[in-house]
Amino acid sequence: MSQQREEYFGKELFQKLRTGFWPLGNRIRQLSLYVGLTLLIIAAAGPKIGTEVREVKRQGVDLLVALDLSASMNAEDVKPSRLEKAKYEIDRLIEKLEGDRVGLIVFTGEAYLQSPMTLDYSALRMFLNIAETNQMPSSSTDFSAAMETAAEAFSDGEESESENQASKVLLIISDGENHGDSYDASLQALREENVSIYTLGLGTEAGTNIPLYDESGSLIGYKRNSEGQVITTQLQTDVLQDIANEGNGEYYEIRSGSSGIDAFLGRLDELQQGEFASQEYADYKNQYQWLTGIGLAFLLLGMIFPYYKSS
Repeated sequence: MSQQREEYFGKELFQKLRTGFWPLGNRIRQLSLYVGLTLLIIAAAGPKIGTEVREVKRQGVDLLVALDLSASMNAEDVKPSRLEKAKYEIDRLIEKLEGDRVGLIVFTGEAYLQSPMTLDYSALRMFLNIAETNQMPSSSTDFSAAMETAAEAFSDGEESESENQASKVLLIISDGENHGDSYDASLQALREENVSIYTLGLGTEAGTNIPLYDESGSLIGYKRNSEGQVITTQLQTDVLQDIANEGNGEYYEIRSGSSGIDAFLGRLDELQQGEFASQEYADYKNQYQWLTGIGLAFLLLGMIFPYYKSS
């Protein structure tokens, strides 16, 4: 480089051109620019160092969803099937909830608490996705079993949230066919615990047959009674309306091409809210702000720092 410079400039001319040049100032200027750009690049990556304590409060209602998994829920008068439509609408319900504790009961002739009441909606979705009619030992429907399981779940929830004043809601999703004993005593027990019972009916009054599938998912026929006749399943609105009326709730209906879950959501917003979680948690604290500020300061220094001195 020095040889090429000497070919075009004499030593004296070069010294005249560099009159007042300050090498140290030039190095400080370049170093400031490099440091500033480096800090801005690091800041853009969003570094998080240390911890930041945050307080989270959640308010809502205690909601239990009881999903009918009897064989009749495989009927396809509501597309793609009553069960799949129910699971889709429950997923929509979960998506729109904010701060409500939700649990899932699955029932036929027996009932199980598939998911205890939780604020972890992703876990609830996981339990919902694996709910199928073939997981239950019985293919009939007994509403009293679902109500008894709900009463136990609400009781367990009260022990962990003794100061919680939230409304307690049971949403039963079914086609309304009841093959069990009378549910009056179970319903009365829920009413005494101030549980409001809402029902959501799936199906059509015209009804349809109940398909049977093998393990690969292929249709192998339709469900028959003991006399060999193909069974027709229909939406039993009277049963579901009676449960809702006696349970201080409301009855909604899902038919093909329509949804009743939105009306239920609107009703939830009107109920008394309770505080389920008031907790503090530690999180990594964002540190990009001060890196950005220092980086901009170095860039400004690099642009204005003098590298020539007045003679």
